[in-house]
Amino acid sequence: MDQGRDPCPWRVLDDMGGAFAMGAGGGTIWYMVKGFRNSPRGERILGMTTAVKARSPVLGGNFAVWGGLFSTFDCSLAALRKKEDPWNAILSGALTGGVLAARGGRRSIVRNFVIGGALLALIEGLQIFISNQLVQLPQAHDFGQQAVPPPVTIQLGGSAESALSDANSQALDINKVTGEAFANSQSGGWRQ
Repeated sequence: MDQGRDPCPWRVLDDMGGAFAMGAGGGTIWYMVKGFRNSPRGERILGMTTAVKARSPVLGGNFAVWGGLFSTFDCSLAALRKKEDPWNAILSGALTGGVLAARGGRRSIVRNFVIGGALLALIEGLQIFISNQLVQLPQAHDFGQQAVPPPVTIQLGGSAESALSDANSQALDINKVTGEAFANSQSGGWRQ
């Protein structure tokens, strides 16, 4: 079970509320622009608010129905299969698309079943890809180890060995100075 989410009966309500808020918020922006553009000059603010009040809750309700069905199918599949993996979300998206298209006939059900499954497969695949990329980020450096200076490959006027020995001696001098500064800061003052 996903550790960051509520248990299944409450997850459905949580997802329905989140989907309603997302649909109503997006619908508010969409219908503000649409109402502004479709109203005559001088009545644009009124047309904008009228369009938002009339249509945004409807879009929010449509989103809530989709979110509720999706979560119900997701919880049901997790209970039937006894595991939570991306296949639950893919099948839930397909079933949700099919159920919402049930009034359109058999062809519409099949088409929306495939589209819903494909969209959720893309979303789940992208989520897995991003999480794998984040895992492969370089790990933080261990501050107890000494950093190795980069190798010197090109030097004008001299050999590569002499340049490397010069770089190593400079690194040792810097480490000596920073070590003394740290020791002085710990003892309460600078030695003079």
